[in-house]
Amino acid sequence: MNLLLHTCCAPCSVYCIKKLRSEKIEPTLFWYNPNIHPYSEYKARRNCLTEYAKTKEVELVIEDQYGLDEFVCGVLKDVNTSNMDAVQKALLSRCQNYCYPKRLRKVFEYARDNGYDTVSTTLLYSIYQQHDIIKDLMEHLSREFKIDFLYRDFREGWQEGQDEAREVGLYMQKYCGCVFSEEESMLGREIGRKMRKKGISPTNQNVRSVIAKCGPDISASSASARLSNQETF
Repeated sequence: MNLLLHTCCAPCSVYCIKKLRSEKIEPTLFWYNPNIHPYSEYKARRNCLTEYAKTKEVELVIEDQYGLDEFVCGVLKDVNTSNMDAVQKALLSRCQNYCYPKRLRKVFEYARDNGYDTVSTTLLYSIYQQHDIIKDLMEHLSREFKIDFLYRDFREGWQEGQDEAREVGLYMQKYCGCVFSEEESMLGREIGRKMRKKGISPTNQNVRSVIAKCGPDISASSASARLSNQETF
């Protein structure tokens, strides 16, 4: 088996690498996470993974790409941005409709072009990700690319991996990655959950200018919650 393991960050890779090696499977890590914002956060996670891969003597492929504009416009593709209800709906479904497909398709493309016969992802480790949606998407891409998908429910090792990541001093991020999850984190997990249940996704002041590039100006009043004093960039 020649496994390419999409890797979202160093902490999430800890248990995955250990579990795979216990099965005599040696992964190649693949970094492709253009969703992460701001750039300082992107660099912190990428650099931490680079150093951790060296300490574990595991091969790492870096596919370097960062871009807030592209990510936000991708989330809002084909959305009438003058319609705030449509914008809110797109933001609430951003993970399954854009973020997961964009990143995981890239992994399969790289695997196809570079001789890997099997693909998996550390996204299957996080208890905060949409596990079943990721699994279904990976199965679909596996059929499309005719490359095996190695499924493991890495969540079983969540606490073990978190404890070890802290023990070795890895950078522990406070939110999933994108600008929207960053704001939700700043608002607080509980508030964020309540907002999602009400069909409201936070859209901060700084992102409004980016959204405007994707369509008509939406700077008028909206139903989305905002932090008046948040600094994102």
